[in-house]
Amino acid sequence: MSKVMDNIMDALDLETFLVCGSEEEGRRLTLQMVKELGFKDADIVFIQFQGPGVRVRARAYVHRSGDVYGWLGGEVVS
Repeated sequence: MSKVMDNIMDALDLETFLVCGSEEEGRRLTLQMVKELGFKDADIVFIQFQGPGVRVRARAYVHRSGDVYGWLGGEVVS
């Protein structure tokens, strides 16, 4: 049986509100969060500082262009 992550075509989007003091701190915390979740690569797609922190959307890549895609070569979880 394959893992569900093998069925993700490219990336997983994560959106949250982080309490922080600036947009720059929010960027740093977001990238740290993505690494702590086990992803090696991510982009910040949207970030907006307001009030007590940032609203942020990050794209955590499971596969980048040219990677070995899990969904190409095996059993797909249904």
